[in-house]
Amino acid sequence: MDRPDHAQAVAAFDLQRAQAAFAGDFEHGINACVECCDRWADDAARVALHWRRADERGAAAPGWVRLGAGGALSFAELRAASARFATLLAAQGIGASDVVAAMLPRTPELLAVILGCWRAGAVYQPLFTAFGPQAVAHRLRMSGARMVVTDAANRAKLEGLEGLRVGVLADEVSPPDLDLRAELARRSDRFDPVMRRGEDRFLMMSTSGTTGAAKGVPVPLHALLNFRAYMVDAVDLQPQDRYWNIADPGWAYGLYYAVTGPLLLGHATTFYDGPFSAESTWRLLRELEISNLAGAPTAFRLLIAAGAEAAAPFRGRLRCVSSAGEPLNPEVIRWFDAHLQAPIRDHYGQTELGMVVNNHHGLRHVVHPGAAGLPMPGYRICVLDAEDRELGPGQPGELAVDTERSPLFWFRGYLGQPAPGRYYRSGDSVEWTPDGHIAFIGRADDVITSAGYRIGPFEVESALLEHPAVVEVAVVGKPDAQRTEIVKAFVVPAAGCVADSALAEELARFVKTRLSAHAYPREIEFVAQLPKTPSGKVQRFLLRRAAPPM
Repeated sequence: MDRPDHAQAVAAFDLQRAQAAFAGDFEHGINACVECCDRWADDAARVALHWRRADERGAAAPGWVRLGAGGALSFAELRAASARFATLLAAQGIGASDVVAAMLPRTPELLAVILGCWRAGAVYQPLFTAFGPQAVAHRLRMSGARMVVTDAANRAKLEGLEGLRVGVLADEVSPPDLDLRAELARRSDRFDPVMRRGEDRFLMMSTSGTTGAAKGVPVPLHALLNFRAYMVDAVDLQPQDRYWNIADPGWAYGLYYAVTGPLLLGHATTFYDGPFSAESTWRLLRELEISNLAGAPTAFRLLIAAGAEAAAPFRGRLRCVSSAGEPLNPEVIRWFDAHLQAPIRDHYGQTELGMVVNNHHGLRHVVHPGAAGLPMPGYRICVLDAEDRELGPGQPGELAVDTERSPLFWFRGYLGQPAPGRYYRSGDSVEWTPDGHIAFIGRADDVITSAGYRIGPFEVESALLEHPAVVEVAVVGKPDAQRTEIVKAFVVPAAGCVADSALAEELARFVKTRLSAHAYPREIEFVAQLPKTPSGKVQRFLLRRAAPPM
């Protein structure tokens, strides 16, 4: 297949042409459920989802979503299931612009809830199932969610939240919670989609809490243009592909590009409701004949750790592999080429942006291993100094988006805060190469990237400070060969506490249960005091120097 040239695609980008790929009109009426489901649903055989459970292969999902043979869900079946959920929302007085959250594993019911929210004109808010009560409560209060959908395993995390309607998918549901399975079974499977405009919100995301509590990121329907462009230009999703994005839909990369992106193209996505492992990944790649794979470098490194022998049966079977969430290690690129004959490409983006700099599978250009890539058509990327001066090749600065000359730029500011000005600053340090690629240098803030997750130190510190044994704490990322970084906490213990391994294990469990299973400190060091500036600010750069690579 002859791919378009990147430079030509940038020069030829036309916003009106990009908008013409959608059924709706961004100015007068568009609905994300129509774009991601209804427009493809008249073909009864067209598959929207391939689903696998950890304990069963292709098992039928419990509840109101009915799967066909082999764990497949069609767009027609998804249209009916989403209509039932939209009907339920309307009966609860929930509609256009109202926020509805879900904390569910990767099941067909999760997909129906997302699409049902959009059908009703509501705003969907994802909640990662590994979040603890503290992280969940902050995000729900921040968004003003009117309803949350969850299951029996996660219901206890919502205790104490007032003024919130709770719907539970479980065999036994206690009032006043809504028994969603019973409720949805009697709802109509017809619901006319509520039309919205491009600037209206359809997602409510959250930052990772890098410099404070997690901030809300409202996502307008205009962002659908970015999501589709990424799937076409960077992922190069083709009709013949079997596509699997390993990322969890509780996070931006999973929700944007494992759910919304493929469905926008009328293409089936894949859900696996189980923990990640090399064995399960190789098994699903084989069973589902995956040809187009996306995920984080951590997942790919675990596949490498399983050995070349495990990869041998898949040699030449993966057409495209896309990597996002953290910089892709050059040795991963070399291993995939040597043992899988699979081109794996590094992609860069943020919750606030979607993906914007990529080594594109769908566009023809030179690829430099270890570089983030080239700007996606529809974006003008800059490297800025502290005074907003644009820098040239070889001059380190901060990656920024020229908002006035980037037709696909959709971020309008954090919830309750003003929109960015001429430049959106990413907080990441980069530089241009002589031939116009973006080379990643490092993070300009204290965010920790661990196993593909972006973790804000503030949330971890806040959780630890609730423990009576902790007087002060500072959290940094410690380099780690497997996870890129691990969370390390420097703790000043309370007087009389025995600062030993038992206390360290107790603190780690405390964070895991209260905040998140992915954000707990894997290493804790007890110190007499923290290094601080004269004004009392913790000097984390000194602590990072004290945390050498493992």
